[in-house]
Amino acid sequence: MRAHIEELITQALGYLKRDGVIEDDQAVDIQIEPTKDPKHGDYACNVAMMLAKSAGMNPRELAEKILKRLPSSKRVREVQIAGPGFLNFFASGHYLKIVVREILAQGEHYGEAPANSLEPILIEFVSANPTGPLHVGHGRGAAYGASLAAILQAAGHTVEKEYYVNDDGRQMDILAVSVWLRYLELSGERVRFPDNAYQGDYVYEIAREVRSRHGDDMRHTGHEVSESLPADGDQGGDAEAHIDALIARAKELLGETDYQAVFAIALEAMLSDIREDLDEFGVTFDRWYSERSLHESGALDQALATLKEKDWLETRNGAVWFKASELGDDKDRVVIRDNGRSTYFASDVAYLLDKLDRCPGQSLYIFGADHHGYVPRLKAAAQGLGEDPDRLDFQLVQFAVLYRDGKKIQMSTRSGQFVTLRDLREEVGKDAARYFYIMRSHEQHLDFDLDLAKSKANENPVFYIQYAHARIQSIFNKLDEAGQRHNQAIGEAAISQLVAEPEQALLRALGRYPEVIENAAKRRAPHILAHYLYEIAGQFHSWYNHAQFLVEDDDLRNARLNLAQATAHVLRNGLNLIGVSAPESM
Repeated sequence: MRAHIEELITQALGYLKRDGVIEDDQAVDIQIEPTKDPKHGDYACNVAMMLAKSAGMNPRELAEKILKRLPSSKRVREVQIAGPGFLNFFASGHYLKIVVREILAQGEHYGEAPANSLEPILIEFVSANPTGPLHVGHGRGAAYGASLAAILQAAGHTVEKEYYVNDDGRQMDILAVSVWLRYLELSGERVRFPDNAYQGDYVYEIAREVRSRHGDDMRHTGHEVSESLPADGDQGGDAEAHIDALIARAKELLGETDYQAVFAIALEAMLSDIREDLDEFGVTFDRWYSERSLHESGALDQALATLKEKDWLETRNGAVWFKASELGDDKDRVVIRDNGRSTYFASDVAYLLDKLDRCPGQSLYIFGADHHGYVPRLKAAAQGLGEDPDRLDFQLVQFAVLYRDGKKIQMSTRSGQFVTLRDLREEVGKDAARYFYIMRSHEQHLDFDLDLAKSKANENPVFYIQYAHARIQSIFNKLDEAGQRHNQAIGEAAISQLVAEPEQALLRALGRYPEVIENAAKRRAPHILAHYLYEIAGQFHSWYNHAQFLVEDDDLRNARLNLAQATAHVLRNGLNLIGVSAPESM
């Protein structure tokens, strides 16, 4: 409906330009929004106020001229001028009849734009280091990314989902050493566990797998491991220097082959756990992209060669720097350390270039809010590579905090004291977790109330929405029990009998579903869809509590059944996009 109104206004403005009322080259972004009060119509447009100054007249005067030039439409019953110059559009009964017909005809595809009608988008999200289980912070990024990807696809984009696997570098070395030290413990050796090693029980599980595959082949004494190491943090030394020295010692004692065997088992175990966890959360990816592959394929060397060719690299004190500060970043960035090893940022540059080469549209990054510094540095990298930085889209997801019994749950990732995504899912269920994660804007902090998420009451928005869908199914179950059948054709012909305000409100709201998808995609905001589904559920519950469905009048009964069925389609379609089920009974 919004697109139709925009067409009507565009035509009216064309006539006014021809008549010289407004300037021919006057460009305007026509803004049409649903009204909050049905007394003011279904949609409101402020175009008259936006153009009044340049037209040299007051907004209401211009609104009257626009109104006179609006083409007639079967979908619009009336247009009124309100307030300082708003144009309020009232949908016609003809349009509301079309809404139900379209929903029932399109079914699970209602609300979808034509496939591939918008630019392709490569969306990368989660991309947690495979050094431990996914925790509740990762869960919000996973739910947001998966929901947004589905909404973007429904809006007409070709979408490819990608997980970037940080399978190279220091953090993976720390995990490998942590596993090896636990392996030594399981082998009967007394070893000191470093402050900065990974502490969780999952490390023991991986160590058992190493021992299962390799027996005592990788066993060394605790003295061999710890001899001459610098002091750790709790020993009055430098914890970072200690763990780095321990990594070097492990590589020395194990040798390349055995060290890589421990490394590979740790990586394999963590990636397998992450994949399984996300799959059970309803989050899948089209590609798992290995950081190591950037080195093996030569992509990293090629990206750095491109920066060098464009004179954006500079050698200082044996290290190679990217002159990012000249391209909008807050400081320059090292890409090759003085020991000859590339940095994480060098890999980020190579990955960025590879993504832009593979996807002709936009590359959408979903980061945690603590990664906000990546935005200017990656935009600088794109510019330095000769690419358009506007092809990069960054969405920062704020933190999620868990509450139980009104009290905040404390977490620490490195110490292993955290709530995993699997723990959360097992406690509140996948549906509640998926909905609660996206029911607030990703730009806002999220207080996740575990008690509310588990409750079977209307205060729980997931229960409230799913209960609406189950109630609709119960209506059709009762219809079957009564030996009656639903006749859509009769219901369509009698749709004009749905004149009660709850029915009219529900009809108008269902017609907005395609616009909700479009708006949620443009604003990168799945919470818009979550709120809309809650609104639809509320309107249905209100109607259900005041209307009879299985009445004797065939026309009215089938008209109401058509509307109920259309509501079920919209609820299912919307819930599917955000990864929540639509149960038929509760």
